Amino acid sequence: MEIEVLVVPGCPNQQLVEERLRQVLDGVGLSSTVFTTRVIADQAEAERSGFTGSPAILIDGRDLFAEPGAASSVACRMYRTPGGLAGVPEVDQLRQALESAVDAGGGV
Repeated sequence: MEIEVLVVPGCPNQQLVEERLRQVLDGVGLSSTVFTTRVIADQAEAERSGFTGSPAILIDGRDLFAEPGAASSVACRMYRTPGGLAGVPEVDQLRQALESAVDAGGGV
């Protein structure tokens, strides 16, 4: 399983999303799983990557929180959370998305 965090340069939510992702990985027994962070620097790269905002969390190339019809963009992203719009998904949302992706992929 390949996990990647995509961000724009200077993303104000990079550290928080990385901390939450590590917390979730540890919490579901995947503490030895590593992830990489890649900076999307320009619109052309965003379009090639299908990147729709920062931060994005991909598992095996699939955006865990993809919004159908969202345009590629070198911009910050907003997530719908139970507490309202936020710059990163909540821990429980991230855990559910990760578990669904692992289940769909047949495990780690």
